[in-house]
Amino acid sequence: MTPSHDADAVHASACDNCRTPLQGGFCHVCGQNAHNPLRSFGHAVEEVFESFWHLDGRIFRTLRTLLSPGKLANAYLAGHRAPYVAPLRLFVIVSVLTFFVARLTLHIGEVRLPEPPPTADGQTNLVAKPDESGISFARQATVEAVIKERDRTLEGLVAARTTLPPGLGFVRERMDQNIFATQRLARERIIQLQPDHPALAQPDPYPEGKPLPEVPQGSLISIGDKPFDAQSNPVKIGWLPDFANGWINRKLARAEQNMPRVAEDPEYFFTRLIGSVPSALFVLVPVFALLLKLAYIGTRRVYLEHLVVALYSHAYLCLCILALCLTQALGSVIATDSFWWKIPYWTVLTAILVWMPIYLLKMQQRVYRQHKIVTLIKFSVLGALYFMMLLTALIFLTLTTWVNA
Repeated sequence: MTPSHDADAVHASACDNCRTPLQGGFCHVCGQNAHNPLRSFGHAVEEVFESFWHLDGRIFRTLRTLLSPGKLANAYLAGHRAPYVAPLRLFVIVSVLTFFVARLTLHIGEVRLPEPPPTADGQTNLVAKPDESGISFARQATVEAVIKERDRTLEGLVAARTTLPPGLGFVRERMDQNIFATQRLARERIIQLQPDHPALAQPDPYPEGKPLPEVPQGSLISIGDKPFDAQSNPVKIGWLPDFANGWINRKLARAEQNMPRVAEDPEYFFTRLIGSVPSALFVLVPVFALLLKLAYIGTRRVYLEHLVVALYSHAYLCLCILALCLTQALGSVIATDSFWWKIPYWTVLTAILVWMPIYLLKMQQRVYRQHKIVTLIKFSVLGALYFMMLLTALIFLTLTTWVNA
């Protein structure tokens, strides 16, 4: 049945959705708004802005109340639910926003490479540029001393090269550069000492531009004092079935293969890790609520009440992380070594980190209303347990991200 165009443009006589006779601005059966935005452009625009400001108003009100420890949780548990965004919805919105911003703002420095054996002058620099190699033969006063020092350095570099696993091929490339630089600098020193020395007519032990001799490579993992190999020398756990051992070995092999990618593009690994943190929090929040239930079992609060407290506390922690990310981003934009800029920068970071546990302690005190000493003891125990769970989750996420990168 098609609604009449002569009906009231503001309030129709029946719900367009379920045809129930209307008695107000909303259908009492299905809840649909009586306004029909298709009948009036003005109503359509009004509906868009009304929904927008209604949603934003609740969010701002909720966030403003959340800033006061325990106030929002107490209000929601007391039945004042209409003015605020529901705990689960708030946590989802804030956590997704926080870790989206974190992926855009947080950066990590270059990966520190393992140090190679000492070079000719006792330094341990890898050669990034030939003129900045850190290799010098200036202390050798004779050609024989230069050749002896060159051969000793090359022997150490080549020996170290044999121990590099397949996953550290990027280190091997820099080691090759160091080998070639050692020979070049030795020849330059020989020319300075004796331009007509016969050693200059001899080719270098490892001519630059030609591939170095292939050497057996090791592995990041050793099984029975032998390099790990998923086929010839796999990991085998006796009490696991064959398919489980096969899965473990495939993941270990994948981890070794991903080593160069993680080293060459650490931002990719880091952003994937940050992106997986919200999933871990969705698991940790109900677990933390269970810990609250056990800690306050005598209060006769049901589990869902503790879950509300857990959701609001984690939403606040996400806000703190968001504030840290934005502060760090601002600090990177204002790239300056000014002492006066560093004072407010580090003051803000320190204040946020210090206030986080104080906020949670105050929230726990105001929600459960127990003696301050009892609350402090329970807060310390719960904090230690939760920290161990969070650390375990982060380690698991790191390994999972590394294996699946």
